Amino acid sequence: MRLARLLLISAVTIAGDTMAGEPIKLHPENPHYFLFRGKPTVLITSGEHYGAVLNLDFDSVPYLEELKKCGFNLTRTFSGTYREIPGSFKIAGNTLAPAPNRYICPWARSDTPGYFDGGNKFDLSKFDEEYFKRLKDFLTEAQKRGVVVEFVLFCPNYDEKLWQANPMNARNNVNGVGNIGLNEPYTLKHADLLAIQDAFVRKAVAELNAFDNLHYEICNEPYFGGVTLDWQAHIAGVIVETETKLPNKHIIAQNIANGCAKIEKPNPTVSVFNFHYAKPPDCVAVNYALNKAIAFDESGFRGSADHPYRTEAWDFIVAGGAVYDNLDYSFTPETEDGTAKPNAPGGGGAALRGQFRILMEFICGFDFVKMKPCNETIKGGLPKGATARALGEPAKAYAVFIHHPEPPKQKTEASFDLQLELPASPGYAAEWVNTLTGKVEKHEEFKHEGGVKTLTSPPYAGEVALRILAK
Repeated sequence: MRLARLLLISAVTIAGDTMAGEPIKLHPENPHYFLFRGKPTVLITSGEHYGAVLNLDFDSVPYLEELKKCGFNLTRTFSGTYREIPGSFKIAGNTLAPAPNRYICPWARSDTPGYFDGGNKFDLSKFDEEYFKRLKDFLTEAQKRGVVVEFVLFCPNYDEKLWQANPMNARNNVNGVGNIGLNEPYTLKHADLLAIQDAFVRKAVAELNAFDNLHYEICNEPYFGGVTLDWQAHIAGVIVETETKLPNKHIIAQNIANGCAKIEKPNPTVSVFNFHYAKPPDCVAVNYALNKAIAFDESGFRGSADHPYRTEAWDFIVAGGAVYDNLDYSFTPETEDGTAKPNAPGGGGAALRGQFRILMEFICGFDFVKMKPCNETIKGGLPKGATARALGEPAKAYAVFIHHPEPPKQKTEASFDLQLELPASPGYAAEWVNTLTGKVEKHEEFKHEGGVKTLTSPPYAGEVALRILAK
């Protein structure tokens, strides 16, 4: 009965809900997860390279429709205060690299020619209302489909070429602002530029206040390019101060590190701590005591195969993470429905998105707000070289993911005898789930008097998930 009820919850949770209300927030019963439209929520996606709004050649409707079809509920989008250029990071069809005269950003064009790749320079004292209309249209279409938008306000300039394309560079605006080096825009040293940044944040926060499917990220990858912590705290403060006068309050995310880092002095205004390339998912355990959502906020530079992304996603979510966000290079300005063959440092495509949907359905098959990491439940029996994570609610529910870092050379190996320490129960149901197909490979039911229980897996092909629920 419990299993059937939770699977029904899963179907409802991933279907989305067009009813807007209070913005997404941390779940009051377990702030490692979210509450969105009245439902406990984890955020999982495989999305485009963040240029859906700033690239005028990108039609967001088929893109967002594909996310909905896949059961996803998140997309990141950059504000346009940063852009890339064709060839950046060797990404073909890069949505962040619009064609000449196809770039739109928060600031209006002036009457003065001379922008980086053609067209007029920007006037940083004026906003482009067409941009904000496009931005709100994007939020609206996402809202209809139950997709949360992480709106990334700023991003450092990774190299001189990107700084030469940035509107905040003095060569690209008529305001005489930004005659500085590429590592200086995101500090408190330049009052004139800071005032322009503050005005943009206030404008964006005011324009987007009504949306429930929104949270803000201060700055993408601030650990590159001279972005200071005091500047990040200042921008977070501008968001909070602006919303004090508005009906809705939105949560704020801060990007901490690539990989893992222990957060020593968390900003109290921040609800989500973002990590990129968080494999293995050590950042969850290291920062779990903060009682905030921990996010694997970007992946997508590990080659074209599906295995690295599929397994890192399962590993992170079963470790207790709240967000997994993969870059899917099959979404381009020519193929917004995700049908392009990726030509980039990462992969993507329909098959991988289907595998991520299996993960979403698996985790939503639990009352996961009542669960927490419990690796100590695993007592032995793993295949040689495998790692395992466990998430559980004592005597009620357990999620376990077991995998090898590299795919096996042969398709299947022998079964293994997993040893788990479980509380006594008059009845458990255990299901071994194929993470590529979603098929239940083996089902068994058992009574347990407490202590170590041995469960024999189906033939092991390098990764498998286990669901245990009290009957």
